[in-house]
Formats: sequence, C-alpha cells, structure tokens
Amino acid sequence: MSDQIAPSGTSWWLEEAMAAEQREGVLPPPPSGPLPETGVDVAIVGGGFTGLWTALALRQRAPELSVAVVEAGVCGSGASGKNGGKVHGYWSQLPHLTATFGPDAALAIARAGTQAQDALRAFATAGTYDVWWREGGNVRVATTPEQEAKLRGYVETARRLGVPDTARSLSAGEVAGLCASPVFRSGVLFAEGATIQPARLARALRREAMAAGIAVHENTPVVGLDRGNPSRLRTARGDIVARKVVLATNAALGREPSISPFLSVFSSYAAISRPAAGALASMGWNTDVSFADMRMFVHYFRRTPDGRALMGAGAGPVAYANRSEAVGMTGSAEGAGRAIAGMRHLLPDLMNAVPAERVWGGAIDVASDRLPFVGSLPGGDVFYACGFSGHGVNPTFIVAQCLAALVAGQHHPWLDLPFYRRQMPRLPPEPLRYLGAAAVRRAILACEDAEENGRAPSAFARTVAGLPARLGLRIGVR
Repeated sequence: MSDQIAPSGTSWWLEEAMAAEQREGVLPPPPSGPLPETGVDVAIVGGGFTGLWTALALRQRAPELSVAVVEAGVCGSGASGKNGGKVHGYWSQLPHLTATFGPDAALAIARAGTQAQDALRAFATAGTYDVWWREGGNVRVATTPEQEAKLRGYVETARRLGVPDTARSLSAGEVAGLCASPVFRSGVLFAEGATIQPARLARALRREAMAAGIAVHENTPVVGLDRGNPSRLRTARGDIVARKVVLATNAALGREPSISPFLSVFSSYAAISRPAAGALASMGWNTDVSFADMRMFVHYFRRTPDGRALMGAGAGPVAYANRSEAVGMTGSAEGAGRAIAGMRHLLPDLMNAVPAERVWGGAIDVASDRLPFVGSLPGGDVFYACGFSGHGVNPTFIVAQCLAALVAGQHHPWLDLPFYRRQMPRLPPEPLRYLGAAAVRRAILACEDAEENGRAPSAFARTVAGLPARLGLRIGVR
C-alpha cells in the first residue's frame, strides 16, 4: 500500500462526533442572519477546550457575569478536535521541567496536572456525556539505543525528586506484553494517562456551557478586535461589545506582536486506521494504554473503543511568520506521509491487516520553553493563553482556571506557578526563525531516521540538529 493519502483539514474525530450528535437529535441548525445587538461582560474568542473550560470556570467563579463564546467554525473543529486524544499531565516531562524551572516548580506543575486529570475524569465519567474516556496509563517506548538513553532520564529524575512511583521502567518483554512490535526495545510507564475522543469532549463542553446559560456563537469568525473600554469584536455576523475579552485561539495568537517572540507554529499530522480489533488483539494491545516514542518529533499512538488505532507524527512543516492558516499546516503530503510511515514502522502487523482510513493535520503552538503561558495584552482587559506545544487536553483545564481567575479579578493557586508571569526566552526574528527552524527540523528528522535504520547520522545533520542546544534554546532540542 502506498504511504500517500491526501490529508484533510477535518478530522475523523469531528465527523464521528457530529454524526453521533445527529443520531441523538442534538445537532443544532447552522446560524442564520445577523447576531442580535450583543453586549456581554466577557467575550471568549475560540470554542475549543481553552475557551469552553474558561467559560465554565467563569460561570462557577463569577456567576453574575454574562459570557459569550465566539467560534469561527464549530466547537471542536480546531486543535481541540484534531489532537490524538491522549490525556495526561506533566509527570512525563519532569526532566525538561526540572532543567527549565527547577525541581520545586517542576513538582508543583506536575501536581497541578494531576489535579486537572482528576477534574477531567470527573467530567468525563459523570454519565452525562460519552467522550470515550479510557484510563490505562501512558507509555514512552524506545526504538533505538539513543532513545533508550533518553528513557533512563525519566526514571532517574523521578527517583531523584522523591516520586519514583510516577515513572516505572519496562523491559522489552513488559512492553511487548502491552503491545508487541518488532521495533520496541524498552519503555517507561507513567500511571497517569487516559484517552478520549477529543471532538466529543469539545462538543460536550459546548453543550455544558449552553446549559449553564453561556451564549455560544458557532460559524461566527471574528474579523477584527477594537480594543477599548469596552472592546468591540467585529464578526462576520455583527458586533459583540464586551468589557473583557479572552483570546483562546492557540496557534492563531502567534501573529500577535506581544506574543510572537515567544511562540512558534509547527504542524502535526494524524492517521487513523480502519477498525481492526482482531489485529490489535493479535499484537497483545488489549488494554487502554497509550504510547509515544522517544523521537524529538514524537510519534504518539493509541487505540479507540471501536478497535481502530491512531498514529500521530509531530513532524509537519514549520509556519513562516507563524501563519497558522498556511497550507502546510493542514495540507502537507510529507506531514501526512510521516504519520502513515510511523504507523507502518511502529505497528507493522496492524498495517498488514488494514490500511489507514484518514489523515488530517493542524497547527500546534509551541512555547519557547515548551510550557503553556497565560497573560494579558497591554491595557489589561484582553487575556490569552497559548503555547500548549502539542500537549493540550490536560493543560487547557489548568490555563482555563487561571484565565477565569484573572478575568474575575480573583486569585488561583495555579497563577503562582510558571504558567503565569515567567521570563521566557525570545525566539529569533523572521526570516531567521523560519530558516533556522526549517533547517533544524530537516536535520533532526535525518538523524532520527538514520538511527531507526541502524545508521550513523551524517556529521552535517548532527551539527545542524545540535544548534538549538548550543544556542541555549528550549525547543528543537534532541
């Protein structure tokens, strides 16, 4: 089978979620006509996880405030409905967090992630909505000796910080007992890990917000923001006047001048197989454990309740000048091919049984130190959160609580963590940023491809791939 499938801008997740709503009779008709003259206390731009969790948190913190969510497409059509649906906090990032923020802050961030995981579990298992919540742990696997060396750092860091139970080494046999692959060597199990159907979660949050009296305007692109006291959102269907505004548009914030020095926009692609419960069972993949390999441009993979497997590859093109709407973010044949090639390499028994059915892509917003950040634009009444760096299902709940507290003029303990008001490294200006990022991306992929094929990377590829580390950057580092 060819590894080339034309990528789509719409995920299989969203189509499945919308079809489920149609079967249940809850799919709303598309909006028609202009918006009524609208004035609200808080307008939230973006109907994904960040925007909807923020709206719900505001309803709890300050129920007297009127809130409207404005979404250009439908809720779940952006990054929230395109991701791999892997849900976990920050225990699997302790080495990076410790090196960047120190051990105390790293542990505090990881514990906040566990609190967010608890909140997500409570929402997903309350019985109101079926978002396909499955809990089985999160495994990082090594496929090369170089990746095995990186794996050991997780266990060593957890032991050094006094939390050895958060990261447990797995032998090759133990990994094979969870999912047999000819290329898996060893692994590390993080107990905190679940999977969801991400578009179903976004749609469930939409319904929850509307039930709480929050206005949700879908298919309503914002074409301009006139900041003031109050601010005015100009949309394709009319204006919304708001005392405070929350920008929850993720990668699109990369064009904002005060944010762009700290945010880079890449792309990620995901492929999903046809149903193949028998093939998965023959591989021993009988539990809800999810996986990721140890590449810098990671492969992430999980199974679905209906017996499919999803493989994602965070190896898509870089956006020039952070243009998240660029064709390469959703239409890259190379990015799509890498997702399918990852499935063929890591899960060959599956690909021998069934082909991939769909591939889609989307932009991801990568913070310059790889941790989401919350802030406000100059003037103070327009707030934002971004920088999820390909890991957003759990952290969007954290930043939403921070945003809601800021908007309501209240305090939240998570505002004392590095998510808010930290010093961040500045990224190079354009065109140096794009040229450098594109060159480093090619070099890292060349190194990782060579290692997986048992070859030594070229000296040139190693040199270019090592530039970010030598320059003291926190992203693009192998």
